[in-house]
Amino acid sequence: MSNPVLVEVTRGSMVESRHRGIVAVVDGDGGKVMSLGDVETPVFPRSAVKSMQALPLVETGAADRYGFGEKELALACSSHSGEPEHMRLAGDIVARAGLGEADFECGCHWSSQQDVLIAQARAGDKPNQLGNNCSGKHAGFLCLACHAGVDHHGYVGYDHFVQQSVRDVMADLTGTSLGHDNCGTDGCSIPTYAAPLDRIAHGFARMATGTGLGPDRARAATRLMSACMAEPYYVAGTGRACTALMSMAPGRIFAKTGAEGVFCATVPEKGLGIALKCEDGSTRGAEAMIGAVFAKLFEADEELSSRLADWSTKTMKNWNGIEVGQIRPVGELG
Repeated sequence: MSNPVLVEVTRGSMVESRHRGIVAVVDGDGGKVMSLGDVETPVFPRSAVKSMQALPLVETGAADRYGFGEKELALACSSHSGEPEHMRLAGDIVARAGLGEADFECGCHWSSQQDVLIAQARAGDKPNQLGNNCSGKHAGFLCLACHAGVDHHGYVGYDHFVQQSVRDVMADLTGTSLGHDNCGTDGCSIPTYAAPLDRIAHGFARMATGTGLGPDRARAATRLMSACMAEPYYVAGTGRACTALMSMAPGRIFAKTGAEGVFCATVPEKGLGIALKCEDGSTRGAEAMIGAVFAKLFEADEELSSRLADWSTKTMKNWNGIEVGQIRPVGELG
């Protein structure tokens, strides 16, 4: 099937570009509250499922052993901007397990925050693994391995204890068989698995409601999402969409982006899980989509819904500050 156009980009009075998308909003029992496009198509959720990947860290007691509070748990679920606070906390987390920057296996890149990047370059710094946007997740992986008494070397590998633990959790939450056939390699070198979008949404609804989960997993899921909502800066960073959305409605929205136009989210008070993908992998399209989905789900709260709708529509300006067009949700999201 052809997925619907859900976002338009205008220039002047004309539509210059269009983004097709897929959206699944599911309740804890698996009922579809919103279904746009081919929601049964398998997608790689990438970093949008980091809260699922962090569940073994909490369930095994590793988070408690190393004294993780809300900031640490939020960072373990994050795709942060590589700002100084993010880097310091990632380093502090692994230091509690007697490890350091050299023990990470996520690779290096510069900060995605332009002012931080410029400051790093001016200071003659070189990027290190603490600045990788996935270093919080990897810090959690390292602590999980140390807590279990497992050699942490090679923890990004498909057969390592850490990745087996993550795979088992994600297969259980999504009700999907995960293995080599639907596995790829993520940007930070860990395995990433494709699953039907509606099943990913259902997995997040189960995390939000505890439906069908054992008590330990339900508590761990609540703890992780609550930490992210309490410390949204550590989930993303300055000016980032995840941080902005969770700050807009404290305790009412959990949202996490992933590469290639993916968002996963929950509305805890409604017991709903959300998964969406901008078909062409565009971040601008995915951000417009998730804002519009939240605006519809909170229609009963007119003030919040209006702010979310406004946030989902972006005015584009050129280098002289002249308004030239918009990025706006359309169709069933408009």
